[in-house]
Amino acid sequence: MPFPLAEFEAQFLERWAQSLFGWHGYELRAVLAVLLVSALCGMVGALVLGNRMAFFSDAMAHCAFAGISLGLLIAFATGFGPASPELQWLLPLVMAAFGALIGAGIVFVQERTGLANDTVIGVFFAGAIGFGAMILTGFGDRRTFDPERFLFGGPLLVQPHDLLILAILLILTSLLFLWKYNQFVLASVNPSLARSRRVPVALNSYLFVLLLALIVNFSISAVGVLLINGLLIVPAATASNWSLNMRQMFRHTLALSVFTGLLGLVVSWSVVLPVGAGQAKEFGTSGTITCIAVVLFAGSMGLSYLRRKFAYLG
Repeated sequence: MPFPLAEFEAQFLERWAQSLFGWHGYELRAVLAVLLVSALCGMVGALVLGNRMAFFSDAMAHCAFAGISLGLLIAFATGFGPASPELQWLLPLVMAAFGALIGAGIVFVQERTGLANDTVIGVFFAGAIGFGAMILTGFGDRRTFDPERFLFGGPLLVQPHDLLILAILLILTSLLFLWKYNQFVLASVNPSLARSRRVPVALNSYLFVLLLALIVNFSISAVGVLLINGLLIVPAATASNWSLNMRQMFRHTLALSVFTGLLGLVVSWSVVLPVGAGQAKEFGTSGTITCIAVVLFAGSMGLSYLRRKFAYLG
């Protein structure tokens, strides 16, 4: 699989980028990655806030640390070396499967014990980080796991196989939402009403957790933890300041997420700082996108305040 993707990149992506935009292949991959990740995070962001799962999604992102550790153990046990091309497929798959298992485990333990949501998440979070640190300290190196890329990542580091996975995940997410979105919304807004209408609340909860785990983990493998946390929560929080219902919030969140991602990419590529006598420095792409999302959230708070004030005066 890695060879056909490399050939596809050389024969199609690189030539397309050069002929249409004058870009390099990695620049086109960065734009496509931002579009895909922004769309994925924008689609689920409203439901994450509606279900009060902001801490849950953050914990899922950091639990990917343990998924990478498990993937490395499996890779070494099956004979794959640090430079093996199969490793680029194995690690994201194991990481996503482990994340889905962690998510389902959190929901299961919370339902069975009645403990507070943040308590259960904290236990799983601590265990996953501990397992990851235990394995990566002894077995990992920068050829197999780069902690800086995991945390800060960046669309410019995206590979063709990452784009393929994200595109497939976007299609699956769209199909699932066409089938279940109204039930997801009803279960998040009023679980009792959903049960009275025979909506399978528990099944929908597990489905959404599984979907969120896949989105978080596969997106992290492409662009890092920082960008996922920024796009998953902040645009939805911004949209909630001027949305009147969940339908509006879904549309606003999706539009804001894509807009923020593309604007941050343009700013990070266009704005440079002439620091010292050396070459001018560019802003980090993931950090720029996240900061723009926070600035938009602050602006939405001001607009929301002004709207309430004038409505009161009227």
